[in-house]
Amino acid sequence: MTKNTFAALGACLLWTFGAVAHAQTAAVAYPTKPIKIVVPFPAGGTSDVLARLFGQKITESWGQAVVVENRPGSSGNLGADLVAKSPADGYTLVLMDVGNLVISPALFKLPFSVEKDFAPVAMVAYSPHLLAVSTKVPANTPAELVAYAKTQKGKLNYAVAAGMGSASHLAGVTYAQRHGIEWGYVPYKGGAQAITDLIGGQVDVMFNGMVATYPHVKAGKIKLIAISSTQRNAQMPATPTVAESLPGFLTGSFQGLLAPAGTPKAVVDKLHAEVQRIAALPDIKERLTTLGAEPSAMTPDQFGQWMRAEIPAMAKIVKDEKITAE
Repeated sequence: MTKNTFAALGACLLWTFGAVAHAQTAAVAYPTKPIKIVVPFPAGGTSDVLARLFGQKITESWGQAVVVENRPGSSGNLGADLVAKSPADGYTLVLMDVGNLVISPALFKLPFSVEKDFAPVAMVAYSPHLLAVSTKVPANTPAELVAYAKTQKGKLNYAVAAGMGSASHLAGVTYAQRHGIEWGYVPYKGGAQAITDLIGGQVDVMFNGMVATYPHVKAGKIKLIAISSTQRNAQMPATPTVAESLPGFLTGSFQGLLAPAGTPKAVVDKLHAEVQRIAALPDIKERLTTLGAEPSAMTPDQFGQWMRAEIPAMAKIVKDEKITAE
């Protein structure tokens, strides 16, 4: 090598080490300015509630304001795209639900890649679906529901609480597929009208979020058949999980916090540790329980592995059932 080559190589190494050192220093000092959490849905939903709940605690702990910005549009993909194209410095984050995380890639031509353009930070919370039926349906257990559905082939109506292609829709499709039953799908723009029709008997069965559904179960307006979590819920210990009869069945509302790809690992780790700390606080645990949610212990790597496994699984269901976005 010539002296000029050595000089150039040395300069390159010095620049590289300097850049790494600068990034590490910035990560240690983080945060030095306000953090923005983009919620790609209107205010008032689960993602919004969780973002504000955790954001307030981060503000109190770190002394930097956490601003929640609602950017709804394009089924949540507008806000996600904004964050995907933001600087990878930890100051712009997004809180996405299961639909954005693993279902949208199969339904939409996205201007970003969920797997490549984001750095998973933390699975903030999980809330199970409840499998519920109208009081007019003569079934009180999963086995009775399946048996009845088979005698009424194609006659039962399944309420799709958040539109075709939503998590509740795919939950019903998966349940029917694995049990070898058929029912018709009735799409709704939101869960409120779907539950109203389930109470009235206009539809027969649905998977829906625990927060919106359980009060009507307790009031005796609809019947609870099963819960979609991996373990029985402390609030309803006598209710079986779907997985007890369908091993591995798990659906619900997953709420994940992500940063733009390329965000320094030290920043991601610091954010993850803070989310875990907050989730363990007594008042937050109580609030999550009230919301019908539970914290997740997934590491950022496990969160990423979960997405990489679920995206093709959801894509297969969408393709097999010829599901299209509304």
